[in-house]
Amino acid sequence: MKNRTINYSKITFLLALVFMVTMSCERDISDEVEFATFPNTGEIFTDTPIGMGSNFYFPFSGSKPTAWTVDESEGYESEASMRFDVPNANDPEGSYAGAIFRIDGDGSGRDLSDFDALTFWAKGSEARTINNVGFGQDFLENKYQVKVKGALQLTTNWVKYIIPIPDPSKLIQERGMFWYAEGPNDDGTGWTFWIDELKFEKLGTIGSPRPEINNGIDGSIQTFIGTDGVIPGSNVTFNLPSGFDVEISTAASYYDWTSSEPSVVAVEDGGNLPALSQGTSVITATLAGVQAEGSLTVEVLGEFEAAPIPPARDSANVISIFSDAYNNVPVDYYNGYFLDGFQTTQGQNDIYIDGDNIISYTDLNFVAIGTFLDVAPVNAFNMTHIHVDINVREVIDSGDYIKLQLHNDVGGTETFGFVTIDGSQLASNEWVSLDIPLDDFTGLAARNQLGLIFFISDATISEIYVDNVYYYRE
Repeated sequence: MKNRTINYSKITFLLALVFMVTMSCERDISDEVEFATFPNTGEIFTDTPIGMGSNFYFPFSGSKPTAWTVDESEGYESEASMRFDVPNANDPEGSYAGAIFRIDGDGSGRDLSDFDALTFWAKGSEARTINNVGFGQDFLENKYQVKVKGALQLTTNWVKYIIPIPDPSKLIQERGMFWYAEGPNDDGTGWTFWIDELKFEKLGTIGSPRPEINNGIDGSIQTFIGTDGVIPGSNVTFNLPSGFDVEISTAASYYDWTSSEPSVVAVEDGGNLPALSQGTSVITATLAGVQAEGSLTVEVLGEFEAAPIPPARDSANVISIFSDAYNNVPVDYYNGYFLDGFQTTQGQNDIYIDGDNIISYTDLNFVAIGTFLDVAPVNAFNMTHIHVDINVREVIDSGDYIKLQLHNDVGGTETFGFVTIDGSQLASNEWVSLDIPLDDFTGLAARNQLGLIFFISDATISEIYVDNVYYYRE
């Protein structure tokens, strides 16, 4: 199933266009012409919202929309602050508090390039943590989003907090001034916190950034022509004036990316990395001129061979778990983890090419697709077969196998059965379509509550693609 900085070329094009228009009008650009700029106001809230417009608070889906208010009886050395009431877990208005603060008005924003941090004073009704807080989220591009990694520890006294800007020069028109999300206590009870003097500042005392990409690891992946993506794990550590470090997660757009072979893997605005041709390229990046730790070697294998298109069947005769050919039933996960320390498998539905989603499992020893936790188990009582397409991405040795195992009534009167697919039934780097009678799963006493589909290789086979997993009736 197929699932997937300032741009100087654009500036050159714009200048060329201005030149042509100017020449056609036979006029010179006046020295008095001024290009569009945006306010460089740093204040967001000091007793009242500053320059935000009338419609600037946008709650997240499922959050309590009335969690935020202006409290005129509490403030840091003032008479007002922003009050955030985290609801109880069973609050009918929402199970948590969370929203963005976005400057009102299309085409609006602020020039924050002269600042180096977002700062604010905060305290809680109890000593608690805020797990999600940052800026740059605007529900539009979220191009320059920032989030503090880890939790922000509050006390019952006013304390100043600092969130550094990864590269201020990028923020010449930013609308996302602040965002947060926080839930109730472990026992389900709500609590309250206050924020005051929320603003961008030029502190001048923040240590140089220590950036990383790919979580600071020199990694490698294989992909295909036509795929694209963004390298994960863009993080930056700063040393604060207090002497302590703070680590933040950042959007890829803060970085300037480099491809060692741009004809193989290109670099686009925002860190998007399309695979263009067969070959290998090493992706690195800098942040504000500082080389980021970590890299990603991308091997582009060529054109992707899609799995065979399943035959057209009446939907009444198919229960699809993972396929673009049919409507899938709800699934808990495609990469279930069991027995910590024993399972090594990585992957999920993580390849997307031309509208097709593919599951890629690597380091396979065993893995399961689950349909029993938060979704209804599969009732395949009237089905006769299970279909699956498998592409083994390595040389198949004598003794290699994949065991397909089904579990019914997981956690209850559980029964299971398995079928072993030996190496002679598989092919290296080719799709093999398997149609297995459900009666062959010896030991599976019933199939009216199927909750787990296991792929087991016991590490005899490590790399596979999987597609078109469905039950059907002949």
